[in-house]
Amino acid sequence: MAETGAAPLPPTPPARSPLFRAEHFVWLTARVLEQRRFAYHFLNGGADAVETALDAYRNEDGGYGHALEPDLRGPVSQPLHTGHALRVLDAIGRCGGQRVERVCRYLTSVSAPDGALPAIHPSQRGYPAAPFMSIVADPPSELLATGPVVGLLHRNEVWHAWLFRATDFCWQAVDSLEKSHPYEVEAAVAFLDSVPDRSRAQAAADRLGRLVREHRLVALDPEHLDASPVSPGYAPGEHHFPYDYARTPGSLARAWFTDEEMTRSLDFLASEQREDGGWPVRWRAWAPGTALEARPMVTVEALRTLKAYGRPIG
Repeated sequence: MAETGAAPLPPTPPARSPLFRAEHFVWLTARVLEQRRFAYHFLNGGADAVETALDAYRNEDGGYGHALEPDLRGPVSQPLHTGHALRVLDAIGRCGGQRVERVCRYLTSVSAPDGALPAIHPSQRGYPAAPFMSIVADPPSELLATGPVVGLLHRNEVWHAWLFRATDFCWQAVDSLEKSHPYEVEAAVAFLDSVPDRSRAQAAADRLGRLVREHRLVALDPEHLDASPVSPGYAPGEHHFPYDYARTPGSLARAWFTDEEMTRSLDFLASEQREDGGWPVRWRAWAPGTALEARPMVTVEALRTLKAYGRPIG
C-alpha cells in the first residue's frame, strides 16, 4: 500500500455505557443526596453517606421538608417529603430504629381521624408549590400519600399504633377504587406489594390490573403514544408504562403485562436516556429549578429499574 503522508486515523473511542453517561450527568447537576444515592446503588458507596445527606431535610418534628420533593418548596415537613425519605431509607436498608419511630410520631400528628395522610398539609400555605398541587385548610385523606408509606413500613416490619388505622384506610381505599389515575394506582401497588395479608393483596392486585387495562391507564405501545390517552390534569405526554407500575420483577403489578409488553416498555425506558446522560421528567415542569432537581432523581430510578430487570447498564 502506498504511503500518503497523512496521519493515521485515531482509534474509534469505545461506546460509553448508560451508567458512565448517567454518572457524568449526576455529578454535573444533582443535589448531594442524589449524588450519594447514585454512589450507593452503582459505585459501591456507603449507606452512611446517604443518611447524612438525607438528614439535611429532616425537621425536629420527625418529618422531612426543605423541598425534598422538588415540587413542594419551603422548610416545613410534609407527608410527601416524608414518604420520599422513607423510600430512600428503605433502598439503603436503614428504614427502622429511632429515626423511623420519630417519623411515625410525625405521621400520627398530621393524619386524619381515619388514620390516612393528606397529600399536602395546610402548613405548606405561604411557601411555593407546584400549581397543580392544591393547598386547602381541610385536606382530604389520600391513598396517594398513605399507600406508599404504609407499604414501606410493613416491608420493614415496623409496628406503630398509627399503622393499624392507616392500613385499614388503605384497604378500604384500594377495595373501593373504580376510577383512578396512574399515580394513585402506583400508590396502591406500593401498598399491596408489602402489606402482610398476601392472599388479599393478590386478589386486590388482580382486580386493579384489570382496571388499569380497561381504563387504558398504561401505554403499551411506546411507538404509538399518540394513540394512548393521558389522564385528565396530567401534562401532555405524561404517559405511564408497565415499568412505572412494576418497578421490579417481584411486584404484583408485573403479572398485569405480558413478557412482550414489559420488554417493549423496558426497551423504551433504556432509549429515553438523553444526550447529556440523564432521563427526562414527564410531569409538568413549572419552574426551572424544580426540573433541574427532579431529573437526577428520575435518572437514578430509571437505572435502578433497568438493573432490577437485568438490563445491561454499564
